[in-house]
Amino acid sequence: MKTIIEPFRIKSVEPIYFSTAAERKAILEEAFYNPFLIHSENVLIDLLTDSGTSAMSSEQWAGIMRGDESYAGSPSFFRFESAVWEITQMPHVIPTHQGRASEKILFSILGGKGKYFLSNTLFDTTRANIEFSGAEGIDLLCEEGKHPGIPAPFKGNIDIEALKEFINKKGAENIPLCIITVTNNSGGGQPVSMQNIRETSAVCKAHNIPLFIDACRFAENAYFIKLREDGYADKPVKEIARELFSYADGCTMSAKKDAFANIGGFLALHNEDLAKQCRNLLVITEGFPTYGGLAGRDLEAIAIGLNEVTDEHYLQYRIRSIEYLSNKLADAGVPVMKPAGGHAVYIDAKAMLPHIPVEQYPGQALVCALYETGGIRSVEIGSLMFGKYNEQDQLIPATLELVRLAIPRRVYTQSHIDYVAEVIIEVFENRDTIKGLQVIEEAALLRHFTAKLKPVL
Repeated sequence: MKTIIEPFRIKSVEPIYFSTAAERKAILEEAFYNPFLIHSENVLIDLLTDSGTSAMSSEQWAGIMRGDESYAGSPSFFRFESAVWEITQMPHVIPTHQGRASEKILFSILGGKGKYFLSNTLFDTTRANIEFSGAEGIDLLCEEGKHPGIPAPFKGNIDIEALKEFINKKGAENIPLCIITVTNNSGGGQPVSMQNIRETSAVCKAHNIPLFIDACRFAENAYFIKLREDGYADKPVKEIARELFSYADGCTMSAKKDAFANIGGFLALHNEDLAKQCRNLLVITEGFPTYGGLAGRDLEAIAIGLNEVTDEHYLQYRIRSIEYLSNKLADAGVPVMKPAGGHAVYIDAKAMLPHIPVEQYPGQALVCALYETGGIRSVEIGSLMFGKYNEQDQLIPATLELVRLAIPRRVYTQSHIDYVAEVIIEVFENRDTIKGLQVIEEAALLRHFTAKLKPVL
């Protein structure tokens, strides 16, 4: 088999600033050991997120110039609406400035005290918007997904039996929504099978609970279904995506992921009454229904990106490039989530740093070590992001202690990725020298964005 090459050419570049280890040590200290607080010009390879950090295509840039900025009824909106319909087949399309804005609108309407939102795994902003409404988010990840080092084809699945049990225990009337995140970001970027989505839909329909898709990475998930699930090998990705959405009552999407856009998102629904409520709140918080907090140029970029992302040459390259880094690390003994996910490589920080207890945040300690050693910015997905406190103010740790290296789309070359692997392996070989951290300042919600920490002496 020939080498899988990037299905694009580079047309514009920007310089990278090279810092020294001594400089990075000082920068890390000034940022209170939280890479979110580091200025981006001081980052060599930025793998903090794949959200809004992708390289747009020449066609998207051309679309930006075509963008119509009319306040109401812009043709850019109707092209955007058509592109969303083409994939989701959902008639009510509501643009928002990004995914969390869609979540805020949806959960402000459906949430509230005493309600539960069920999911395979909620990501940080989704959970925060649920909790802000007074409701509770419940993760029902399948058993395979809880074991990073044991490969399975669809570790992002929801646990169907746990779903049924929770509905029977709490009552369907207290569950406004079930949400399937594709791919499962908090669970290692792992895909969800079509069978699992189909079964989840059947359970939800039996109890009259709407099913929504968190569709940030729908194309990557659809491509995994094509590769791994019986009966889909010969089906086009767009057709697979349409089937995936056909089992849902609605979806939210951050277009900053699988639409290559730097900003934007949407809500898409079948229910007209709920769509009206969402649009009413949209007008108050975001903007008119045909722009929803976005410029016409952004609507154009998203519409074009939604078409480009289903190109199977791109998806083959995308999935293989993540697998390439994951395999390099695994071959060196680094404990990574297996198999590789769709948008990121996840290191099992608990397995890599067993000498650091969970209350000293091994994932965050590893994140800091990667930055200090090689200027790589990544993010902890563990007890700093998802940990809670009990009534005695003791940490309730997250299920997994991971470090995510999210690869922006069409941004870094193979030599960049080789450098990332070299840095991680160097840190791994010196892992016994890494020390834990303690929180000295934090916010009530989404604390990992702004938390301040210091080393444990």
